[in-house]
Amino acid sequence: MSDETLTADPPAESASHRGSGGGGLDRATMFRWGVRLVIAILVLTPPFYFEPSWLRVGQYVMIGAVGAIGLTLLTGQAGQLSLAHPFFMFVGGTTYCVLGSEDAPGRVGFGLPSLLALFGAIAVTAALGLAFAPVSSRVRGVYLGVATLALVYVALYLGQQWSSLSGGTARGRPSPDLNLFGLHTLKAEPEITIFGTEFQREHRVYLVFALILLIAYLLAQGAVRGRPGRAWRAIRDSESAASALGVNVKRVRAEVFAISSAYAGLAGVMTVMWYRLLKPDESEFAGTYSIVVAIAFLAMILIGGLGSVGGAIAGAALVFGLPGMLTLTIGGSEMFGTSGAHAITPTIFTAFVYGAAIILVVLFEPGGLAALGRRLKMTFARTQLGSTLLSPKGS
Repeated sequence: MSDETLTADPPAESASHRGSGGGGLDRATMFRWGVRLVIAILVLTPPFYFEPSWLRVGQYVMIGAVGAIGLTLLTGQAGQLSLAHPFFMFVGGTTYCVLGSEDAPGRVGFGLPSLLALFGAIAVTAALGLAFAPVSSRVRGVYLGVATLALVYVALYLGQQWSSLSGGTARGRPSPDLNLFGLHTLKAEPEITIFGTEFQREHRVYLVFALILLIAYLLAQGAVRGRPGRAWRAIRDSESAASALGVNVKRVRAEVFAISSAYAGLAGVMTVMWYRLLKPDESEFAGTYSIVVAIAFLAMILIGGLGSVGGAIAGAALVFGLPGMLTLTIGGSEMFGTSGAHAITPTIFTAFVYGAAIILVVLFEPGGLAALGRRLKMTFARTQLGSTLLSPKGS
């Protein structure tokens, strides 16, 4: 995938601008802002009319979106394959609980303000990602993927053995309440009522996650469109050419790995807030920080489109959102069995769906959902150009 397809506006839009004296550009701009307004309404208004169970599905999607954004920067933009996201999620969640909780018998805690604990968790995971730089700068492709996969087993071991930090697999440890300048997230304090809707715990967590996702999206988009993104794509396309152009390949590879790790750590903080609990996995093949989760994040960025920030969010909506939606809508029907060795649960069904989606993307649309979005945008631009040229003013 070329840099232009990731960052530049569609050529048809520029043609519309040239052919209409500015009118086409105005309509295209209005269209983009209209799409953004619709997305903002779809994201921000659910607390006013959805039940808490549906809000939890949305929260989980936003957790996946934050993690997928970090991975698409690393894999799609910089060309580094990583399966270490579950490890950094576990480290981020554990650091948040340790820094934000009070010291207690059998559990280490520093009792820091929860917002400071949040930033501390991001910093620690970024530092660990930077510490992995000697490996990420020396190995490539599938070898790097295997090397990062080993970190999943490290997380499993640490979670089971360092129970003073993780709480152990039997009990875990509760998540600190995120306090944003006096507004509690996991507690309904103080009471807030907006347009007749009382904002309880699920409403607050949903809006906090939406704010986190917005910040993560804007930062990623700024990096992709700026100098860091150009350096990432340069080393992805050709490290020798990038080095000849003055790019410090080792430093850039280390930086993007640290940034991706920070995003995963933030997703880990959101995860323990979503569960209200930090609980290590008992197996490397199933659980919150397992290999299955690493594969799910790869599916998100492949379906959404490698290197696309918006596509990562769309991929997360499919991979993390579909199981919850199916459970709430038809989970109790005869379509899904809930017990037995051969039962088809919503989660298993979703695995088939996004597995098929990956095959379709590889065969027919390597650009994923992001490419489909760009195609629709170009179609709209061509339509606007045609209508402008056929108008009396254009003729």
